[in-house]
Amino acid sequence: MEGDYWIPNLVAPEAPALGKYGMLRRSYLRQHRSGTYTGMMLSSKLDQHLVEIDRQANEMMERLTQQMAQQQGVTESLKASDQMEWVSRMNNIRAAAEEMVLTELIYS
Repeated sequence: MEGDYWIPNLVAPEAPALGKYGMLRRSYLRQHRSGTYTGMMLSSKLDQHLVEIDRQANEMMERLTQQMAQQQGVTESLKASDQMEWVSRMNNIRAAAEEMVLTELIYS
């Protein structure tokens, strides 16, 4: 009660902690798919969607990185013998895997 009128005590729901891919997806939806973004936000499905996308993207990154490293022969023995070569190859593998994740999950 403030003076002669009531002021509602509204509390906004707490937003979930999002990782890199969840934030990228939210930004993409907001900028390029505003209708979808607004619809999901109004139906309270946006946060759930973003958490799920973030989880899927992290799992896909891990899986692709492991598969590509195995295919290209990037092993712990290479890491022990030539660290710079191992780092170079792993950086290339992570970049390729992240490009696939962004294309298939985030920007689709």
